[in-house]
Amino acid sequence: MSDDKTQLNEMIKFHGHRCWASISGLRMGLAALRTLGVKRSGGSQLLAVVEIGDDHGGMCFADGVQYATGCTVGKGNLRKAGFGKLGLTLVEKASNRAVRISYKPTLQPRIAESAFMKKRGMGIMPDEIPEAEQMELVDLVWNAPEADIMTIEEVFEWDEDWLPEVMGFVPCQACGELVAKAYLRVVGDKHVCIPCSGYDR
Repeated sequence: MSDDKTQLNEMIKFHGHRCWASISGLRMGLAALRTLGVKRSGGSQLLAVVEIGDDHGGMCFADGVQYATGCTVGKGNLRKAGFGKLGLTLVEKASNRAVRISYKPTLQPRIAESAFMKKRGMGIMPDEIPEAEQMELVDLVWNAPEADIMTIEEVFEWDEDWLPEVMGFVPCQACGELVAKAYLRVVGDKHVCIPCSGYDR
């Protein structure tokens, strides 16, 4: 993709190991930023919706997307759709312009036959696999032509009314622990946290 591997190396440090799915997420996140003509989100200017689910190989994709776009679980601007797919929709909230990018299976036969994936199939943790075998897949995905990695769809309008951020924490009047104001519940004449309220949410 590029001779400048700074972003690649920093994302690998962030993710914790080298794998094809995180590199795919990084590349697709960077492509989404470029397509929308926006910068990485330091706040909540963007929303990323990743189509991964839970408990399957390839969830590392989301970390690549997080690193590229700046959208994170902590900032509340990364959502999981739960489809079990390596897809990404990136939304610029100010304009509601969005783009969906999906992963192409072009490289999957080579990925599946790699030493890395064979060892993962035996239950070996990714960071316990020799670095050279990790790098084989990193280089494959990082250096492949963009057209072999992803399909970039047309920019479209995202339909969502954005709620304002509610600032501030206060002590729960039952247990005394801090709770975000948006999560307070009223029980009698007290403002309490969800666990103390007896409500599910």
